[in-house]
Amino acid sequence: MEIGDLYSFVLTLVLVGMILGVGLLVLGKFSVTSGITDKASQGINATIDAILPVATTWLPLIVTVVVLAIILTLVIRSFVGKTR
Repeated sequence: MEIGDLYSFVLTLVLVGMILGVGLLVLGKFSVTSGITDKASQGINATIDAILPVATTWLPLIVTVVVLAIILTLVIRSFVGKTR
């Protein structure tokens, strides 16, 4: 992966984060809306409970691992080809 390829990867991560965030906000607003049945409210809350770990645990972990891999790749490439 070259430095120029990071642009599309970063945009993809930002897009996924925004979709998860906006989705959770919309679902949160639906769960407090009056006029929905108890079954619909339970379904919305179950969906929030299912998506929340992805947004709060897995996505930051994936971003951290990828950033560390990129840094490690750049450091290793800086030493390749260095001779006395």
